[in-house]
Amino acid sequence: MANHPRTVLITGCSKGGIGHSLASSFHDAGLLVFATARELSSMEDLAIRGIKTFSLDVTLPEDVQRVRQRIEEFTEHGLDFLVNNALRSVDCTVPSVDVADDDIQSTFETNVFSVMRMVREFTPLLILAKGTIINIGSVAAVIPYVFSGIYNASKAALHAYSNTLRLELAPFGVKVMIVVTGGIKSRITRTKRTLNENSIYLPISDAFERRVTHSQEGAMRNEDYARCVVNQALQAKPPRWLWQGNKSWIIWFLDSFFPRSIWDWVLPSLFGLDRLYKRDRQS
Repeated sequence: MANHPRTVLITGCSKGGIGHSLASSFHDAGLLVFATARELSSMEDLAIRGIKTFSLDVTLPEDVQRVRQRIEEFTEHGLDFLVNNALRSVDCTVPSVDVADDDIQSTFETNVFSVMRMVREFTPLLILAKGTIINIGSVAAVIPYVFSGIYNASKAALHAYSNTLRLELAPFGVKVMIVVTGGIKSRITRTKRTLNENSIYLPISDAFERRVTHSQEGAMRNEDYARCVVNQALQAKPPRWLWQGNKSWIIWFLDSFFPRSIWDWVLPSLFGLDRLYKRDRQS
């Protein structure tokens, strides 16, 4: 029987992001890569390298179905890897009580509901190949990372869904890997966030502005992160949980061996909330 290359479908592959680097790393490892993003123009360099690119808005069911049909045309052996990487974060890097309804909806639509949609559509192909689902999670699902409560909640939902999905698909030979992602170089600082003019956090607006760029301090390069994820994914028995990115192992250690109330001591002073306690006592 002739050998055929293993296949991987990745969402959110726009240039400069994690998905783009994952596509390159899987390609370097010899896989047939299907890279997707909303705009084909954001993946032109991947196409030049021979990676197959498709436009895909993961929030649109008809788009997901269209791409599934295209993938079926390219392989009769199923799909070896589905990497759910597309995400929305910037719109919800604000205090939880200041987030607009549209931003809440769009964050969960992209970070949670679209993943469920992708898994549902591609599970038959994954079962055929005895493949692996890789969901890109976040340390924000584990710790109460201040001023991103909605994003944190969406990633926590993704973790819970993935953990259950792993058990449900195991009888069919499909594995599920959750990547708990720490600080990674991204484009988040290109969008400047400011507090609402009536925000109760205006007294610590300087701390809020620092929070927006905090995840980029000492962040891991996309390319290094992608190589580590791909190396682990290609193991005969990929890990169920993979902690990767700046400070991810520190957070794993503290969350595993210390009471979770430790974050109540660490984070308020890190992001200026302790100053609000002092103002309240002085008033």
